[in-house]
Amino acid sequence: MTASNKEVSLGMPQLPAPAYPAEVRAKLEADAKEVIARYPGSRSALLPLLHLVQSEEGYVSRTGMAFCAELLGLTTAEVTAVATFYTMYRRRAGGDYQVGVCTNTLCAVMGGDAIFDRLKDHLGVGNDETTEDGKVTLEHIECNAACDFAPVVMVNWEFFDNQTPESATRLVDDLIAGRTVEPTRGAPLCTYKDTARILAGFPDQRPGAVGASGGAGAASLVGLKLAKGGTGSQTRVVGPRGEAPGDQPQKGAEHLSSHDAPQQTSASDPEHPAGPAAEEGE
Repeated sequence: MTASNKEVSLGMPQLPAPAYPAEVRAKLEADAKEVIARYPGSRSALLPLLHLVQSEEGYVSRTGMAFCAELLGLTTAEVTAVATFYTMYRRRAGGDYQVGVCTNTLCAVMGGDAIFDRLKDHLGVGNDETTEDGKVTLEHIECNAACDFAPVVMVNWEFFDNQTPESATRLVDDLIAGRTVEPTRGAPLCTYKDTARILAGFPDQRPGAVGASGGAGAASLVGLKLAKGGTGSQTRVVGPRGEAPGDQPQKGAEHLSSHDAPQQTSASDPEHPAGPAAEEGE
């Protein structure tokens, strides 16, 4: 094997990434410089710049990574390491609408798995695959902190709460047909490329987007109230394991739950400081 053939077999030489057309390059470069100027160190701009190039092609291509590396003075390996670590960066072309079905614990037991299975059959695609018309990419996602509304489906990171296999099927049919679809809460829906540009840090121009909020569910707000030392009609006192709540005097907010009550530690209890670790053999 010659040296050159050996290098090829090891994947060492690589064809240069194709360049952006001049007009695309000029537009991206102007936007990129605006993003980079927000940070005291240029490499801190890598995450938003990856969203920026994703907004151009719908995924982070080799061209996009080479562009980011050049502007930030990084190697393509450094950029690739970041682009392949975070799941919000696509590595290949996908649909206009990324439909994510939460299959984490609570959503799964509430019906998330059934929704995901129904959509796979209905769309004729598997996980992280795109419909032939290029409209919808289906994926299962991890928890998106919306357990109060389980099971949750997200489209381009906007929430569709309390879904069922039937409602999720109607949702993807509406997306494919081009009908208006409104998230349960939060900002209006837009395409994946538009979402990527917003995530890059550029103003959200969608009507109704300014001031839009996802809002928290009732269960989350009760938890917040407890954390702040309050009580409410929707809460109950939980006694220590094996004891009924009535067996213990109600001490108010500081012991609403035996599991959530503050515990004494060496750091917070000066009367019982932690001593130095004992050496072996002592």
